[in-house]
Amino acid sequence: MDVALLGRTLMKLGEAAIPTEGIGVYGTSTQSVIIVAADIKAHPGTSVKDIAARTGFPQSKVSACVARLREADAIETSTDPSDRRRTLITPSRHTSARVAAIRSTDVDGVLARALEDPSRLEEVKSALMVLIEHVGPSALARVGS
Repeated sequence: MDVALLGRTLMKLGEAAIPTEGIGVYGTSTQSVIIVAADIKAHPGTSVKDIAARTGFPQSKVSACVARLREADAIETSTDPSDRRRTLITPSRHTSARVAAIRSTDVDGVLARALEDPSRLEEVKSALMVLIEHVGPSALARVGS
């Protein structure tokens, strides 16, 4: 079973479904931003340096992703009280309009086009819901990634 290939394919399908209207042009890929956002969700109160260590991204790339997430109001930053030079990053306490738009995106069309047999769309969506329930973003924290 090639979990890595399945994961990459699902990531690309998810990216294809994300609305891009009005988000501008950035030097970071959507995939990078999603990975950084998932890391922040799994490790609230983290720093750019810590995210870079966990994701393997250069700090400059993480900083660009953090800037993009901040602009979308998807995260909040604060100064670390124990080290005033360090910035801590947490998921936003509220759902921004951009995050709400992404979460409400209908992936059915993209997913149906990706299936060899589009009539099995509901079956595949059910299987994905089981995966989300058991292997969501918190799974990364459990395995130490």
